[in-house]
Amino acid sequence: MKMNKGEILIIDDEPQIRKLLKISLESHDYKVIQASTGAEGLALAANYSPELIILDIGLPDKNGHEILKELRDWYEKSIIMLSVQDSEKDIVEALDNGATDYLAKPFRTGELLARIRSSIRLNQNLDNQPQIFVGDLEIDLVSRTVKRNENPVKLTTTEYKLIALFVKNQGKVLTHQYILKEIWGLGALKETQYLRVFVAQLRKKLEENPNRPQHIITESGVGYRFK
Repeated sequence: MKMNKGEILIIDDEPQIRKLLKISLESHDYKVIQASTGAEGLALAANYSPELIILDIGLPDKNGHEILKELRDWYEKSIIMLSVQDSEKDIVEALDNGATDYLAKPFRTGELLARIRSSIRLNQNLDNQPQIFVGDLEIDLVSRTVKRNENPVKLTTTEYKLIALFVKNQGKVLTHQYILKEIWGLGALKETQYLRVFVAQLRKKLEENPNRPQHIITESGVGYRFK
């Protein structure tokens, strides 16, 4: 008997999308529940507390961004937003409002499943993992030290705060504005060039090839993802 990997709630008003998602997810041992409106989705999320929610931005009763904000008042697990292709504004707004990840329509099933696996891993509390190993990197959140290939890496206070933020959100897309707010405060929300300089410095210290980074990945026009 196959073990169920977890329950996923789909909130989308397009029957064909729900059918595609249901078939794809159930074939990979996920249990699926569905809602065609935001109100129905909120009710199902409260009743079932699913492992992950897939939320469409375009819903008939409430905008997906509104549903996301309501969910984030109490739901702490992963939420993947679906948006029309190339809607950068929607993507940035969703991530700023607490979405774990996003996927543009039309999407490929393999990419969807990879995003789901990554997002579900984010549900684990990294605070219980003071030492985190990512490839050739070792980040100790207790001693506030970083090693690469077992060799200590000297970081400034700001560089360390930046890598710690990435590590605590590994796999998740962080927008420029979110990072600037967390590291430098609300007064720095427009200083994207400032952020690029610090990311470049981090890549020089942590990446084998800073020009082809394997850990700090640029999400064009949106922000960065640490993997």
